[in-house]
Amino acid sequence: MTTALNLLSGGAAQGIVRQLAPAFEQAHGVRLQGSFGAVGAMKQKLLEGAPCDVLILTQALIDGLTQSGQVQAASARNLGTVMTSVAVKSGQKHPAVHDGESLRQALCSASGIYFPDPKLATAGIHFMKVLTDLGIAQSLSDRLRVYPNGATAMKAMAECDDPHVMGCTQITEILITEGIECVADLPPGYELATVYTAAVCSASPAATLAAQFIDALTGQAAQAWRRQAGFLPMPA
Repeated sequence: MTTALNLLSGGAAQGIVRQLAPAFEQAHGVRLQGSFGAVGAMKQKLLEGAPCDVLILTQALIDGLTQSGQVQAASARNLGTVMTSVAVKSGQKHPAVHDGESLRQALCSASGIYFPDPKLATAGIHFMKVLTDLGIAQSLSDRLRVYPNGATAMKAMAECDDPHVMGCTQITEILITEGIECVADLPPGYELATVYTAAVCSASPAATLAAQFIDALTGQAAQAWRRQAGFLPMPA
């Protein structure tokens, strides 16, 4: 009988997990079952008792769950840093977003703005703060298109018929979505760099396999794939 390895993960890691999964499954005779979404929602699933062997969340959330005993302290490994970026539909002109004023003008010119949950998703929480800091959260409220996570937001943006929309989420979720393009990271003063960490859940019945998968995700052999998926290496 094939062993199942259960993952609860922020959407940022979806691309790299899917790249590595087939080879790992074949080599270890396991089946990876992943649930991806806003990090706050994934944490809630864990606390509600969802099966979990490998947990991939922001470093801050993993640190908190380590302190509460939900994950094995010695098992945590950083995948890298993910920037939050601006997107447009493929083939559309890339607006200037190099500073706060150009970003404000670009967003005000968009007919719709797609982004993840402003209460549970890392990028969504931050982007709503950016809109507030730019003084346009209220005036653009009827153009905001909110989705449960970055992947669903970018998919909806890609599928919409309007060419004049924009999106904001972590670059990892932009890169895995056909039909949209990354314009640039959010500009200085508004940027967000998020460290993602993988760890073994304390209640995992397959802790050894979980640790091996984390080694595969974070090891030297997967460095090029992590970069391709949007993860920047951690500072030395």
